[in-house]
Amino acid sequence: MYQLNIFEKKLMKFIVSSSTLYKELQTLGGVINSTNTIPILDNFLFEVDNNKLKISSSDLESTMTSEIDIESQSTDKIAISAKLLIDILKTFSDQPLTFIKTDNNTIEISASNGKYSLAFLDGDEFPKQIEILDANETKIRGIELGDAINSTIFASGNDDLRPIMSGVFFQFNSESLKFVATDAHKLVKFETSDYSSKEISEFIMPKKPLQILKGILQTYDSEITIQHNDSNAKFIFGKSSITCRLIDGKFPNYEAVIPKDNPNVLTIDRELFLNSVRRVSIFSNKTTNQIKLKIAGSLLNISAEDFDYSNKADENLECEYSGDDIQIGFNSKFLYEMLNNLDSESITLSMSHPNRAGIIRPVDEKSSKIKSITMLVMPVMLND
Repeated sequence: MYQLNIFEKKLMKFIVSSSTLYKELQTLGGVINSTNTIPILDNFLFEVDNNKLKISSSDLESTMTSEIDIESQSTDKIAISAKLLIDILKTFSDQPLTFIKTDNNTIEISASNGKYSLAFLDGDEFPKQIEILDANETKIRGIELGDAINSTIFASGNDDLRPIMSGVFFQFNSESLKFVATDAHKLVKFETSDYSSKEISEFIMPKKPLQILKGILQTYDSEITIQHNDSNAKFIFGKSSITCRLIDGKFPNYEAVIPKDNPNVLTIDRELFLNSVRRVSIFSNKTTNQIKLKIAGSLLNISAEDFDYSNKADENLECEYSGDDIQIGFNSKFLYEMLNNLDSESITLSMSHPNRAGIIRPVDEKSSKIKSITMLVMPVMLND
């Protein structure tokens, strides 16, 4: 730790590592909107309590907090401009920075080769973090939750008229944890039986805090605590947390739209299929993004045509197939997204009729006992 003189109790003064502070602020800054109607939300809240600094950011819907170690003997709180602070911190090499609150409503930052002063606002003006009362609590490994979010969030919608489809549905019970997202054209269900919940509960998480969590949890191998009630949820990881308002409403009965009888099953190398879809889709109509799959025996033909510009393409791939010969159309953008968000070597595409949804699943025998991913993609009418 850095050498510290005896500080006056009433004066906020602390020493912190520039790189440690910058790393935390980069993550916390993800909560802050580019435009805010309330000026205080353009700031980070700094709360110093002796050798601990608690930093918060908020957009009113979501609040994120993190705690780091500092050198201090003071207790105070102020709000500091997020943009100014991040802009100055990213220019420093790793070094101790001294923050001192002055009498003229500025915070002075002393570095190895200069001093910088910026205005602050009263910390009491910053929105209070929501308390989760009467909460249900569930624990899950960080990487596993990150995997669940990454596998589903891309399938959520962006329609403001249907807010319940703009997030991810969390469904917990004593047997498993399920995570579901849909935009009515595609649907993804991620289920893990490696974790469970004492209470049966379900809620819809908004997209923004999940995007922040997704980035954090890619390498977070410790346990996450999820607390929630009817209106709010809190994710606690290490010395950090995200609290957010839930999306109000009832999620669609997704199980009812997943076809159960799909006798026509295609098994194929995922990357081979993915690259073929990507190439052929370049020649598809830019409005419909339609590609056609024609499967007969062990041959898969993938084709696309844009009649307006006389562009067309088709490719043949070897595959394993059981079922009747079939021709079915899909939106190539949706099909590509699904294949790209899986990491298995092979996948199955199960179908029944050209006008019913196709079901994509990864072929991964090792993980199938503890987790499963089901992806549903709606077909499009062929232009024949």
